[in-house]
Amino acid sequence: MAAETVPPIARKGLDAQGYIEREGSLGRIPQPFRPGVAAARDRVLDLFGPRLHSAYLYGSIPRGTARAGRSDLDLLLALRDEPTDADREGVRELGEALDKEFPQIDGVGTLLYSRDLLLSGLERHDLGWFVACLCTPLLGDDLAEYLPRYRPDALLARETNGDLALLLPRWRERIEAADSDETRTRLVRFMSRHLVRTAFTLVMPRWNGWTSDLTEMAEVFGAYYPERAEQLRPAAVLGHTPTADTAVLRTYVDDLGPWLADEYTRVHGTKTPR
Repeated sequence: MAAETVPPIARKGLDAQGYIEREGSLGRIPQPFRPGVAAARDRVLDLFGPRLHSAYLYGSIPRGTARAGRSDLDLLLALRDEPTDADREGVRELGEALDKEFPQIDGVGTLLYSRDLLLSGLERHDLGWFVACLCTPLLGDDLAEYLPRYRPDALLARETNGDLALLLPRWRERIEAADSDETRTRLVRFMSRHLVRTAFTLVMPRWNGWTSDLTEMAEVFGAYYPERAEQLRPAAVLGHTPTADTAVLRTYVDDLGPWLADEYTRVHGTKTPR
C-alpha cells in the first residue's frame, strides 16, 4: 500500500507528548478589545454573584487574531447550579448591552452551562474538551484542572462533530425561516464555520494536529479530500466575511453538508446521543 501523502501544512497545536495545547491567553487580547472584556468580566460577576463558578473567553479575542469591528466576543459561563430561562435571558441582555456599548465588538455570544454538565462523563470529549483546550480562564476556578488531557484522536473527532446529520434538518428549517439579509448573513457565517471545523476534525486524527484557523483547517482537509477542497476554501472565507446569498446556504444543506455527514459517520461513527 502506498504511503499517504503528507499535507502541505506542518502539524501543529500539540505539545511534546502529543496532547492538544490550550489556545489563547489574557495576554494575547488585542488592546481595542480589552475594555469590552473587562466590562464583560465585571457584569457577569454582577449578574450571577456566588452562583458563578467560572467564566472563560474563547475564539479570536483570546487567540489575539480578532479584528476590531468585525470580531465577536465569545464567553462560556459555568454556574454552580443548572441555568434557568431567566439566566439565559440575562446573558442575552448582557450581550446586547456590550455589543451596543463597544463598537469594536461585532456581537456577543455566551454559552451557559452548569459545572456538573461540563465535568460529566457524557461531555468529557465535547464540552469538557472545549473548556480544557479552547477556552481561556477569565474568572473563578479553572475546570481544566478537573479534566484530562486530549489527543486529536478518533474519539475526540466523533464526540465533537459526529452529529452533523442530526443538525442538517434544523439548518434547513432556519434557512426557510430566514426573512432578512442580516439573518441570512449570520447563517452563512455560522454554517460556514461549522462545516469547515467538521471537515477538519474528519481528518484531524490522520493529520495528528490541531488548529483553529479556518483557512488552515480547509487546507488540511483538502490534502485528504482534494475533490472537495474547492468547496471548503470558499467556506473558510465566508466564515470571516459572509454574504446573504441563499444559494450558498442551499449548497451547504443539499450537497456539502450531506456528503460530509455521511463520510463522518463512515469514518468515525456518530456522536453519543445527548
